[in-house]
Amino acid sequence: MQTRFILINTSHAGNVGAAARAMKTMGFDDLVLVAPRWANVLNREEAIQRASGALDVLKNARIVATLDEALIGMTHLCATAMTPRDFGPPTVAPRAHFDALLKATEASHTGVAFLFGSERFGMANDDVYRCHACLSIPSNPKFGSLNLAAALQVIAYDWREALGGYPVQAATAEPVLADAAQVAGMLSHLEQGLASIGFLDPQSPKKLMPRLNQLFNRAAVTQEEIHILRGIAKMMMKQL
Repeated sequence: MQTRFILINTSHAGNVGAAARAMKTMGFDDLVLVAPRWANVLNREEAIQRASGALDVLKNARIVATLDEALIGMTHLCATAMTPRDFGPPTVAPRAHFDALLKATEASHTGVAFLFGSERFGMANDDVYRCHACLSIPSNPKFGSLNLAAALQVIAYDWREALGGYPVQAATAEPVLADAAQVAGMLSHLEQGLASIGFLDPQSPKKLMPRLNQLFNRAAVTQEEIHILRGIAKMMMKQL
């Protein structure tokens, strides 16, 4: 599935860099600029700074004079336009459209292009009319304005999710749960600590310890937590 992001008449170099960053974050790298304001936009300092690590996307980006050139090889075109048109392609939410697109029999042979207009005027009507769908990002009906790169990020995320997405990378290691023997040893230690501060009467413990046992079972305590609880019990016994 070939994916291309096309920016038409972009006027701010920073948005080009930010768009490259948004694309790389979602694993895309085919960026085409149609008649941008700055001929050297890919080398402008603001674009480089806003790319923030996505310089390879900027380096491989292409600048063309016309939309026809940008669309070569693409078979499914998605406009991104907030302003309703009198006629033209159907306006759809990105996720619903992507699901339908991928279920189509010809989906595996489709080159998908996402078209974004200029920051000031959006997409021209003639460009919208060429598209198969007009994507509308669900947003606050009283304030639906999105920065170019922000809009591209949303579309890129939804498209990546439709294609299968990326797994979440855990920031911390998986906890190691305490086994039954460790829980039992901790409870024995805790029982001594509770008795030492007078909270538990060893001659009449009633059901305190079984209830605590059930509590820790529900909590699915880890080995580290067992060490903490044993440390608490140890300090309680030092109060004698």
